[in-house]
Amino acid sequence: MSDDENNETDNTEISLEAEAQPTASEDYAAAPLKDLKAGSPTTSNTAPIMDDQDINLDVILDVPITISVEIGRTQVPIRDLLRYSQGSVIELDRLVSEPLDVLVNNTLIAHGEVVVVEEQFGIRLTDVISPSERVKKLK
Repeated sequence: MSDDENNETDNTEISLEAEAQPTASEDYAAAPLKDLKAGSPTTSNTAPIMDDQDINLDVILDVPITISVEIGRTQVPIRDLLRYSQGSVIELDRLVSEPLDVLVNNTLIAHGEVVVVEEQFGIRLTDVISPSERVKKLK
């Protein structure tokens, strides 16, 4: 074997040995796993899992959301859509006496009826979907 071949072999062995040695960060990352495997209690900086009662909603109370009211829907062919002009009437799938849907981020939260507030439209809530029902619909 030539000196170059011996040097390459020695360098390869040294680099393989270096790769096999865990670094300080690997030791730190593996430490909690060792503790868990040994069954000993660990202390960590992670927060405990919170129950629903522990959640503090104060941090989001001032976040603006969009509320929309849907009076009805319909499906029409593009041919009809292209014929619409000012004064066209589109028939919707909801009766006049039916409550309207109140949506937050396209999620139904309540039903209500149209009212006039000063000179603007408003909606009087007649039925509010419970939070647990809203969560079930998200799943």
